[in-house]
Amino acid sequence: MIGDITEAKECRRKDPMDLFRSGQVVKICAPMVRYSKLAFRTLVRKYSCDLCYTPMIVAADFVRSAKARDSEFTTNKGDHPLIVQFAAKEAQVLCDAARIVCPFADGIDLNCGCPQRWAMAEGYGACLINKPELVKDMVRHVRNQIDNPKFSVSIKIRIHEDLKRTVDLCQKAEAAGVSWITVHGRSIEERHQPVHYDAIKTIKQSMSIPVVANGDIKTLKDAENVHQLTEADGIMVARGLLANPAMFAGYEETPFKCIQDWVDIALEHGTPFTCFHHHLMYMMERITSKQEKKVFNVLSSTSAVLDYLNDHYGV
Repeated sequence: MIGDITEAKECRRKDPMDLFRSGQVVKICAPMVRYSKLAFRTLVRKYSCDLCYTPMIVAADFVRSAKARDSEFTTNKGDHPLIVQFAAKEAQVLCDAARIVCPFADGIDLNCGCPQRWAMAEGYGACLINKPELVKDMVRHVRNQIDNPKFSVSIKIRIHEDLKRTVDLCQKAEAAGVSWITVHGRSIEERHQPVHYDAIKTIKQSMSIPVVANGDIKTLKDAENVHQLTEADGIMVARGLLANPAMFAGYEETPFKCIQDWVDIALEHGTPFTCFHHHLMYMMERITSKQEKKVFNVLSSTSAVLDYLNDHYGV
């Protein structure tokens, strides 16, 4: 489960809240299914990312199955500060999962924003924004059962059509002791519609804890604009970082050094080929021609990819 447990434990004495107290906008890598794993987190941390989330993990499976723990959660001593995101609908299950990761991570996050049908059908994800008392209960339980006061408990939400309901949810979570709230500025139904940054600002103005803005942030300039628009304390990015893991360091597009770093890190971590290749497709999307993509995207082995990068880019 854990790359060198003792080292991970000794080095994990960071308080993620210190980032928010610094006065700087906190730059955050979003939880991304299949993608925000240890190797990718290692890469973005090299390029000015302050805080990383694991992909969403179903807490009940994680608690029940050692196999799930081994496959879903890997970390090491450099992987901090780290937030483990869980899908949960029962307070005690979330507490049990939090207790397992507490020695190796810096906080947990409750997913209240995933709009996928399977998650909603199971009672996970975005359907929780309509259950403020349950969210409050889950936050309070983790707060009460985890001894380490520096261990953060956060939530990631979507917004309601009626924003008063979202503000109510956030205030209930704050009263229960939530550390910060990440707001994806779209409703459950909205997918590619413009993000409601004004809604994030309204939520921020009604809270006294940090608020993180999320949605459609592709460049460092976008991040700065969204900070101005929302007054958010942090900016969380998903696809923007997939396309350019060096985004937070101010690069407009993925520099070749970053591609080289990804190759080195992925090989060192034994990243499965499909994941290794997909990340490169995302990173090279903006810097390759249609013709090049046709060739690169159908390569089927690590050695073929390495040869291609060497021949075309000297990587």
